[in-house]
Amino acid sequence: MQTLDPITQTVEPRDLGSVTDLLTEDRIGPRDGTGKTVVVAMSGGVDSAVTALVMRERGYNVVGMNLRLFDPEDEDHRANPCCGIPAMDDARKTCATIGVPFYAINMELEFGANVIRKFVDEYAAGRTPNPCLECNRHVKFRHLVQRARLLGADCLATGHYARIEYGQDGTPHKLYRARDDRQDQSYVLYTLNQDQLGYIQFPLGNLTKPEVRRLAHAFGLPVADKPESQEICFVGNRSYADFVSEHRPDVTIPGDIVTNDGTVVGHHKGLVHHTVGQRRGIGIQAPKPYFVLQLDTTQNQLVVGAREDAEARGLQIDTVSLTSGDWPADPFECEVVVRYRGTPYPGRVQLGSADDHTAMVSITTESGPIASPGQAVVFYRHNQVLGGGTISAVERRVAKV
Repeated sequence: MQTLDPITQTVEPRDLGSVTDLLTEDRIGPRDGTGKTVVVAMSGGVDSAVTALVMRERGYNVVGMNLRLFDPEDEDHRANPCCGIPAMDDARKTCATIGVPFYAINMELEFGANVIRKFVDEYAAGRTPNPCLECNRHVKFRHLVQRARLLGADCLATGHYARIEYGQDGTPHKLYRARDDRQDQSYVLYTLNQDQLGYIQFPLGNLTKPEVRRLAHAFGLPVADKPESQEICFVGNRSYADFVSEHRPDVTIPGDIVTNDGTVVGHHKGLVHHTVGQRRGIGIQAPKPYFVLQLDTTQNQLVVGAREDAEARGLQIDTVSLTSGDWPADPFECEVVVRYRGTPYPGRVQLGSADDHTAMVSITTESGPIASPGQAVVFYRHNQVLGGGTISAVERRVAKV
């Protein structure tokens, strides 16, 4: 039976000995929270629940905060389990279990304008957006940091799997991949600036997912066995194409499938059903498989070609940000990643002016990534995140998109 601490009336671990190896400072961070307050972003999942638990164990006064981002249309919210009332209730139950206050904030308008609308518009324009990254950039961290500071909190903590090395004596804070490569989320965090990095904590960065669940079980958290959300929250169990076409019926107009030289080799049922780099589901019989090279929205044509034709040799980037806050004039070498937990490719980055936040990226290996306008490209040096931006154009071996 779970017991309550007689003074704090908060739940104590069922078997502390089973998780003492996970509660050391090298795993969860220093026990430096005495007299300090932290706001923890509570989504209703196990990661944010354990984040709140860990910060409490480090001595912080924890305040749980849930952002209501999207109101699912299905009444029981089964299509979108990470949003809506059930998720908020799970976050509230967790806070009650560990004995910390809980607040819910409605951010549906900001989320709709900065994430959902952009997702629809980008897909309709033949680009490949990343809504989780845009949510982090325009909604979560901007508003959570602001509200945490208004509450007088000393820091903000979230359940993201990433690591921050805090600078000393004026040296910059640095963002790194998580210890658990399978859970690493640094790709969607490259927009964090120095002010945010100095204020945010990622206490799960040195833990694996099974270890997080071990902690949740040991402390009897109500979401210990809650499954991870596998879909974009506002799309749910529908396809991206179905979601976008509900908002933009024009994207389902049929058209031709053509090769680079303009030869018609088939017909598509709407560009929204395809993405750059796609191989399966194009619907063409050919000796060698075709890959999607381009979604030509002006001609309503799907351009296809060989695998090598789809590989990027260079990338034009806009909305570039660097985590250090610096803007070097000289080119720099790094590893380039264009997909969430994607394969790194050696590259060279030449920044444009600091005013327009652009860059050119050259892939310095024979083969390159399959990339699409609208995707995020993130610059790494080993495990450190240097920054990144949004792909505006792709230079390929044959075609330019």
